[in-house]
Amino acid sequence: MGTWDIGPFDNDTAADFAGALDEVAPVEREAMVRGVLTRTLNASGYLDEAQEAVAAAALIAAQCPGGRQVVSGYGPQSVMPMFAEDLRLLAGEALVRIASDEFGIAESWVAAADCARWIAMIEALRSVLDPPPPSIEVPLFDDA
Repeated sequence: MGTWDIGPFDNDTAADFAGALDEVAPVEREAMVRGVLTRTLNASGYLDEAQEAVAAAALIAAQCPGGRQVVSGYGPQSVMPMFAEDLRLLAGEALVRIASDEFGIAESWVAAADCARWIAMIEALRSVLDPPPPSIEVPLFDDA
């Protein structure tokens, strides 16, 4: 696997996933994204599709408030469908699984010097996918 930076599509596997998304019919793209996230969550042992799951999470996060558009020559060139709302939770859970992988996916994916930046990128995606709930200010006393 070739990796050239820490971005969601900055490795051969994620770039191939982007190409596969471009090749399928638009109605099949959400199923591909859902499939890679689900398989990552259900995997036992090494997370074979972690790179694709991070890329899928980035595509979903791009559609969320505060999300950044995927701007990469290695990302999909086709327009993505509006993803179902439940994919936000699925993507966030997949990122938690990837970041806490006991097989050291981060260390095998990026250079040791880039690991902290990679983790920060994962955390940024997670914060968009699963933002903290808004605070609800309820007055203790009614002024009436």
